[in-house]
Amino acid sequence: MQLRDEFWDTAPHYGGRKGKIWDALRAAAEADLSLAQAIVDSAGVIVQSADLTICYDERGAKYELPKYVLSEPTNLIREG
Repeated sequence: MQLRDEFWDTAPHYGGRKGKIWDALRAAAEADLSLAQAIVDSAGVIVQSADLTICYDERGAKYELPKYVLSEPTNLIREG
């Protein structure tokens, strides 16, 4: 979770539009599939890869998301 938070906090510095697109990508990454599709559609995001790792906005700016922000890790020991 810490790695995810750090990515989302610094993601706008990698380019693209700070508010609308990055916020939409974060919301989509944290939502279920049908809601995620609605979020990217309404934000005008063009999804290049089926898992959201590569997306573009309507201006052609590229957004790359690491897999660790898109799915729960499977190689960690759960506490408690």
